[in-house]
Amino acid sequence: MAAQSPIVFLHIPKTAGQTIHNALAAMVGGRHVSPIRTHTQAPGDAPQMPAGYALYSGHIDWTELETLPGGRFTFTVLRDPRERIASFYFFLLKEAEALDRAALERPENHGKKLILQRSAEEYFFGGPAGFNAFIRDHYDNFYVSYLATRKMRGRPELRDLTAAQRLEKALANTSHIDRIYPISGLGQLEADIAARFGAQISVTGTYVNAGPMAREQSRWPKLLNRIATDRGRADLEAFAEGDLELMERLGVST
Repeated sequence: MAAQSPIVFLHIPKTAGQTIHNALAAMVGGRHVSPIRTHTQAPGDAPQMPAGYALYSGHIDWTELETLPGGRFTFTVLRDPRERIASFYFFLLKEAEALDRAALERPENHGKKLILQRSAEEYFFGGPAGFNAFIRDHYDNFYVSYLATRKMRGRPELRDLTAAQRLEKALANTSHIDRIYPISGLGQLEADIAARFGAQISVTGTYVNAGPMAREQSRWPKLLNRIATDRGRADLEAFAEGDLELMERLGVST
């Protein structure tokens, strides 16, 4: 596949992204896949979308999107944000439980250590400030902040905006994305890839890096059951309010 018409997959965590990435990488060939899979792999001013690749895919910022050739195909996938929050929580909990004591003491696993030590309510709302910022960046209306700022951890840039202004900024930026699929509509992604690139991929009903529960199980009620207070449950519900409105405005089903 020519790098003049690259695919850009803006992979939001816990939205079947690894399955999609694997299918697209197999389609274009490994040497044509950008090596930058997360925003942390490109320190400082290093590009997150280096020139010359046929596939850009990962938890990456998309501030450089317009530097890529005009024939690009850019898409992302959304799921019910409440389910995404719960899936992310239970996925990290499962990973943390698999680590030994020495591994949990490593700085990069600090969050996983806390998810084991704390109740769910303390994990989401217990501080300290630095960890609370991590929680907010990754769980609190992530779709809105990612689309509004084009950054995985762009939420601080929105601090002076109202919720309505954040939503409008996110909606405006969706004009730069060719397709936004619901996780239940990946068959349309298969069809679009076939129509645009003449290649077949299979991503419907196949999930890599799935969490510890069956796919058909709703994770959100199980997470709410771990929250001890009405205030905590209300605060966690608020983490999805903006994203739900965004999906409704976009006409993307949950």
